[in-house]
Amino acid sequence: MNVVIFYTFAAIILLFSLLAVTSRKILHAAVFLLFVLISTSGLYFLLEYYFLAAVQLTLYAGGIVVLIVFSILLTSGIDDRFPLVKPLKAAASGGLAILGIVLALAAVLRFPFAAASSNALVVDMKTIGRSLLSYDVNGYVLPFEAISILLLAAMIAAIVVAKKKGEKQS
Repeated sequence: MNVVIFYTFAAIILLFSLLAVTSRKILHAAVFLLFVLISTSGLYFLLEYYFLAAVQLTLYAGGIVVLIVFSILLTSGIDDRFPLVKPLKAAASGGLAILGIVLALAAVLRFPFAAASSNALVVDMKTIGRSLLSYDVNGYVLPFEAISILLLAAMIAAIVVAKKKGEKQS
């Protein structure tokens, strides 16, 4: 049953990823991205990585997609469409995507995967909490703060661009 569930999640991720990058409506692309992120958290649940699955659901599927949807609604209309892609550009993009797949498969197939011989780390809530709130080598506070500042700058830039676009039209 786990194999069937895995392939179902993988198919959903592939389908909605393709729809997200090929959709001409920007709001539809954001919704397709939401389905990809939810399916990714489903894979984490299947692997019994419950904390990572919860973070995936709350931070990415919940927070980031809501931020993207708000950005879309602030900067453009719901009915806005991306322009049609020229055939040469589509062929070049498809060729680069195929090249990326070939390179990734070559790297994975050449890597000598070996079983780890080290002892498993003890992981409990205190260890996870210390890692999340630590500035040390294994800490996550600094990257989290950097990403939050980057997202804030992106939101401010989107609002400025939308305001400038609106001023030119009036």
